Amino acid sequence: MELKRVVVTGLGAITPIGNTVSEFWENAVNGVSGAGPITHFDASLFKTQFACEVKDFDVNKHIDRKVARRMDLYCQYGVAVAKEAVEDAGFDLEKEDLNKIGVVFGAGIGGINTFEEEVGYYYQNKENGPKFNPFFIPKMISDIAAGQISIMYGFHGPNYSTCSACATSTNAIADAFNLIRLGKANAIVSGGSEAAIAAAGVGGFNSMNALSTRNDDPTTASRPFSASRDGFVMGEGGGCLILEELEHAKARGAKIYAEVAGMGLSADAYHLTASHPEGLGAKLVMISALEDAQMKPEDIDYINVHGTSTPVGDVSEVKAIQEVFGEHAYNLNISSTKSMTGHLLGAAGAIESIAGILAMRDGIVPPTINFTEGDEDSEIDYKLNFTFNKAQKREVNVFLSNTFGFGGHNACLIFKKYVD
Repeated sequence: MELKRVVVTGLGAITPIGNTVSEFWENAVNGVSGAGPITHFDASLFKTQFACEVKDFDVNKHIDRKVARRMDLYCQYGVAVAKEAVEDAGFDLEKEDLNKIGVVFGAGIGGINTFEEEVGYYYQNKENGPKFNPFFIPKMISDIAAGQISIMYGFHGPNYSTCSACATSTNAIADAFNLIRLGKANAIVSGGSEAAIAAAGVGGFNSMNALSTRNDDPTTASRPFSASRDGFVMGEGGGCLILEELEHAKARGAKIYAEVAGMGLSADAYHLTASHPEGLGAKLVMISALEDAQMKPEDIDYINVHGTSTPVGDVSEVKAIQEVFGEHAYNLNISSTKSMTGHLLGAAGAIESIAGILAMRDGIVPPTINFTEGDEDSEIDYKLNFTFNKAQKREVNVFLSNTFGFGGHNACLIFKKYVD
């Protein structure tokens, strides 16, 4: 069976550094930090009192007020980015076979805000008997953004949610890619969203010592590969890519951002939350993606790394890159846009895929900001080009995006410039 070619025809983004794709990209290229004091709840007693929050999000610009009230914030972000992406793709839905358009859209955590509110209300009022909002479950569950998107547009194709922690939206895009190239759909709305800057989210990650506690200087707290990195900075938002079968896209005259070249999946099979110290799973997933794309390591120009700013994770990913790419590793541009957006958890992969696609389009690699000094005691090779602190102009023909999740879930995507 000959596999179909798959291209990207629409993009949508809501991030801590911009509520549209264009705003996000402008600020990413300019090295803007999205971090600041937490406003979503009173974090004054928490070890971490800052995050990368979405700013000035008005859900009513995207969704009917009544419908929006029945959605958790993560779902609102998801529907909003899907709307931007679908509009960007330029579909004439009256002419489309809606049975052949699907939605694969994930969340690593889902409706944690709704869970907090409903369970908190129950315990405060339980002497009066159990009372729960009838929308409690449909607001909370992590698959509901995919469902809401399909309902909004009447898309009857494959519809489900992926959940693999911080690899979630990369998994969603990989699944969409596979479904289309196997002929199961003409187009799929893919990506993910997350809104976990809540007491339970911050408190839970704090208890694991996973978050930075640089409360005195939050804008520079996400500092991948710096010696003084002390944990990740939580972000929120969503990212969406419209994946489409090439001939279908050409027939309707769609603009094409990029072609999806390959995907890889692997497991560390090592630890619940820590990456394999030698980068075993990261190495395997990049090799798998290269094989799927029928490419050599030398074909890659840019890697948007997982790069969360954790002491162990940053080192293991660099080790894996050097093993896979060998001497070519020194010819790569490497950057972590999490230094600006924070870690969007289940939405991270989609946002980082968008960053790479736009890097190819514009010939510029977004920076890894907040680098101060190298870690002499680590195994990070600072001769590699981490694109520290300032964007770099470069022709990018092929890029690779890594995402790794708690549980040892690893996912990798390779995109290339579209050539007919």
